[in-house]
Amino acid sequence: MSAILDRTLTYSNTVPRATVHRAAICEVFLTDSARVAEDQYLIAAQLPRVHSYYSDNVTAPAAYDPLLLVEVFRQASIYAAHTFLDAPLDNKFIFVSGELNITDPEALRIGARPGQAEIRAHQVGLKHRDDVVTGSTLDLVLLVDGDEAATMRTVCQWMPGAAWDRMREKGRAALALTPARPHHTGRRVPAISVGRASGQNVVLAGVEARGHELRTQVVVDQGNPALFDHPLDHIPGALIFEGFRQSAMYAAQELFGLSPRRLLLARVETEFTRFGEFELPTDCVVRVVESPAADTVAFEITMVQEEEQIARARVHLERTSPITAALQDRFAYAAASA
Repeated sequence: MSAILDRTLTYSNTVPRATVHRAAICEVFLTDSARVAEDQYLIAAQLPRVHSYYSDNVTAPAAYDPLLLVEVFRQASIYAAHTFLDAPLDNKFIFVSGELNITDPEALRIGARPGQAEIRAHQVGLKHRDDVVTGSTLDLVLLVDGDEAATMRTVCQWMPGAAWDRMREKGRAALALTPARPHHTGRRVPAISVGRASGQNVVLAGVEARGHELRTQVVVDQGNPALFDHPLDHIPGALIFEGFRQSAMYAAQELFGLSPRRLLLARVETEFTRFGEFELPTDCVVRVVESPAADTVAFEITMVQEEEQIARARVHLERTSPITAALQDRFAYAAASA
C-alpha cells in the first residue's frame, strides 16, 4: 500500500496516461490525488468546457455532460487501483457495474473557467485472489467548484494480460466468431432525436417501436476518437452507456413527445454481464418503467447480441425546464406529427 498523504490537490498537470488507460493526453481528465485515510482518497479532475464528444449535447441550458462524469469516475476507479492498491499497470480491467446519480444538476452549469472537480472516494470492498487484491468497490462523490454534483458506485476487477487473453479467446471460440468481420452500422437516426448536434456522435440506427417498447440498433463506430481512444477487443463501457442514454432519449420523444433538448440523464444503474463483440449486431430493448410524472421518466433497457444480454440498465431522465415548457414541447411535437 502507498503511504498516507495529506496535501492540497492541484490542477496544473494531468496524471500519467497509463494510470487511467488513455492514449490521448486530451482524454485524461485527472490531475492529482491524495490518500487521506487507509480506505479514503481524494482525486482531482479538470472538466473541459469544450470537447468534441462531451460538449455535443443540445440540452438547454449548457451543462457538463453526465457521461463526462461517468468517464471521470471510471478514470478515478482505475487510477485508485494502480496508485493505492498496487494493481500493475499492464493489468486489464473489467467493470462489473456502475450506478450514477446526479445529485444537483445546477452544479453542472458551465462557468467562465474549466470546472475543478474533486472526487471523494471511499473504498467499501476489495476482492482478493491468493492474497492479492484483484477487485475494488468504490463509493465516489464528485464536487464541481466546491458544490456536490454527482455520486457513483463502481465495481471493477483486474487481471494480468495473459489471463485476459485466455479468457477472451475461450469466450470468442464459444461464439465461433470470425476475426475482423465488420460490425453492421446501419443508417443513423437524426442527431437531434437523441440530443446530439453532430451525427458522428450518434450511436443509434434502425429504431423499431412496438407499443410502449422500442428496439434500437447500436452503431459501433471505432473511428470515434472519444469512444475509441485506443484499440480494444470489445465494445467499451462508454459506448454502452451512450447507447443506453440515446435509446432512452429517443424513447422519451417517440413515446411521450418529450424534447431531447429538455432532458438530462439524472440516474443510471448499469450492470455489465458479458463482453460485447464487434462482429455481432447489437440492439437495445427499451421498456417504460415510469411514465412521465412530475419531472422524470424512466426506462429499463437491455443491450443484446443475438438475443443474449450483454448489459442492462435502468435509466432516469429528468426535465430541465418547468413542466409547462415540457408540455408545450409535447403539444408542438403532436402537432408536427399530425
